[in-house]
Amino acid sequence: MVDERFVRRSLLLAVLLGLLAGAMAFAFGHDRLADWLWRGATVPVVIVLAISIIRSLLARRLGVDAIALLAMAGAIALNQSLAAIVIAIMYTGGTVLEDYAVARAERNLKALIDRAPTIALRRHGGVTEQVPISSIAIGNTIVVRAGEIVPVDGLIRSPTAVIDESALTGEPIPVTRALGESARSGTLNAGDTFEMTAVATAEDSTYAGIVRLVTAAQTAKAPFIRLADRYALLLLPVSLLVAGLAWAISGEAVRALAVLVVATPCPLILAAPVAFIAGVSQAAHRGIIIKGGAPLDALAQTHTVLFDKTGTLTVGGARLVAIETGPGESADEVLRLAASLEQASQHVVADAIVAAAVAKGLALRMPSQVHEVMGSGLEGIVEGKCVRAGSHQLIFGTHRPDDWAQRALRRASWRSALSVFVSIDGRIAGALLLGDELRKETPRAVQSLRAAGITRIVMVSGDRADAAETIAAALDIDAVLSDRDPSDKVDAVAMESRLHPTLMVGDGINDAPALAAADVGVALGARGAGASSEAADVVIIVDRLDRVSEAVSIARRSRRIAVQSIVVGMGLSGIAMAAAAVGWLEPVAGALTQEAIDVAVIVNALRALRPQWRAAKGAVLGKMARELGEQHRLLEEDLDKLLQISDDLDDAEGQKAVDLILRAHRLVEDSVVTHERDDETIIYPRLTKYLADGHGLSAMSRAHREILHQARLLARIASELRAEDADKYLVRDAQRVIGSIEALVRIHNAQEDDIYEHVVQA
Repeated sequence: MVDERFVRRSLLLAVLLGLLAGAMAFAFGHDRLADWLWRGATVPVVIVLAISIIRSLLARRLGVDAIALLAMAGAIALNQSLAAIVIAIMYTGGTVLEDYAVARAERNLKALIDRAPTIALRRHGGVTEQVPISSIAIGNTIVVRAGEIVPVDGLIRSPTAVIDESALTGEPIPVTRALGESARSGTLNAGDTFEMTAVATAEDSTYAGIVRLVTAAQTAKAPFIRLADRYALLLLPVSLLVAGLAWAISGEAVRALAVLVVATPCPLILAAPVAFIAGVSQAAHRGIIIKGGAPLDALAQTHTVLFDKTGTLTVGGARLVAIETGPGESADEVLRLAASLEQASQHVVADAIVAAAVAKGLALRMPSQVHEVMGSGLEGIVEGKCVRAGSHQLIFGTHRPDDWAQRALRRASWRSALSVFVSIDGRIAGALLLGDELRKETPRAVQSLRAAGITRIVMVSGDRADAAETIAAALDIDAVLSDRDPSDKVDAVAMESRLHPTLMVGDGINDAPALAAADVGVALGARGAGASSEAADVVIIVDRLDRVSEAVSIARRSRRIAVQSIVVGMGLSGIAMAAAAVGWLEPVAGALTQEAIDVAVIVNALRALRPQWRAAKGAVLGKMARELGEQHRLLEEDLDKLLQISDDLDDAEGQKAVDLILRAHRLVEDSVVTHERDDETIIYPRLTKYLADGHGLSAMSRAHREILHQARLLARIASELRAEDADKYLVRDAQRVIGSIEALVRIHNAQEDDIYEHVVQA
């Protein structure tokens, strides 16, 4: 198969040598030889271009290259050999310049493909051997040395592993993965050697799927190119008409030639593919794989976005959202004993309880004599204690739940959460509330879509109405469609698509039909969901919902740049055509003018390759945002303790109430006050220089002042507090202040997280 890029480079080299040889002959007075050298160097370009145009016509396509062919052929016919070879250089140089620009734009895509691993170190029976990754089977032990690429998807067996995921996610800071966490193929071991257990074959691993998606994206034709072809249908007859009029009015065929030279439509030929590939490449660098040109064009024109709820807007699955305890009970101890018991169960709720305990660093013990109780819970022995965990009907039986348990059930109802009550040696100790909750970035993702120009946002869910409304209440959602099965989701997508171009976002197998039905289907593919990834037009390979708005923004910017390049380039060509028609531009000067226009068009189209955010700043602030996020996570644990103290004050009197209030005061002073003061004096001054104005941080500083004010009120309550002072009115005042601090800090932290993420991506 002929390498078209090699042919184009060879033609450019030939015409450059022909121009130089002809110039030397002309300098030594051999005008006739110079004419033949220039003419001879142009003819191969004419032949190759003619063959290309014939192929296009046979495929029922009329490209804009026809004008370039007419210009070169006309120059040769009119004995304008110098003009002919300059046009040939302009055309071949433009195509080679396009090759370079496209190659540069494809760099991110090519880097993904080129770094695909081919071998792996497999350990079996104490022996480590190097094998092709195609021979890796599920369950094999894989050794990943420092600096090596993870060959297949697996679970880490070492205590920790430091992994650079930038090739997949675009995030520059390596992440630390713990024992049992996943390592995805294609990521880089940025730390010490670690071991992992393969959970997928090479063909089914994350990276193989990404390579398939990237290959498909590279081979698809951009709609922008088809857009250029549509412009050509208008440009070709207009150019011939102007050239004919110039010839007819002036009587000089050279003027017609000059018009055709400057009409050579390189802006149309070059701008479209460069901007398209640049946009796809930029998206890939951010962990967004767009499967070709049609999805990119459709993304750019999206009006309505439909979101699945579970696993898309929310984290998906059961998560521990709160621990309610009886009087005098420890929340951590309730969770530890329940999780120890639940280790014997394979239920998804049991997995969530165990995961929550492990995340808190609680020491679990293996249970004994475990058996299921009436299908609604477990019972067993943990550290010599009889522990039960299950529904409130199981734990309370026919008895009326205690007041604190009634409160727990009420709070579970408010949050659409499942409650798992725990009893220890017959004593009802607490309740674990499990439910689905919003992803941390979901509110920001929805706001970003609005900022990107999306007009309508709809949530479509298979969940019941109250659970769906609970989630939607926290978001800027235009409509909520609940109790929808997969076929209902398809109907919802079809209805919205009839009105406006529609984008559907989902993550599960049940979302695949709706993704396929939408104008653009976007799958969150970081967690697998092969069926949805196959059905989708766009796959986001990093577990971040806010990349949906980035995909829309990148697509719109790429299309805008392509159209802008076409319109401005052809506008300049139109001005040059007018100048040539009245005799102000000779053919050679016109060719040089057109070449300058081509270069400007290429440079402008390459802007689609450059992100709208500043990468260097993003890397620095990205690290800062992660550090602050970790501080907020630790602060959340103290806020949970404050909430528990507020609840415990319900039944507290005398010295017990004093001890709880003093404990809350110490927590606030040591944790909350210290954090807010550090934010105000250290973090905010560092952020100010990255913001267009300081209004946002000024508002956040106002929140700092209110939090510190509430902390001072709590300090005054706690000051010299004695048991005899702790009447019900003082306890109620303390509860109000503690509750205010807890609520204020939670919403303040969420707002700060939004600001930090905005600054990183701005």
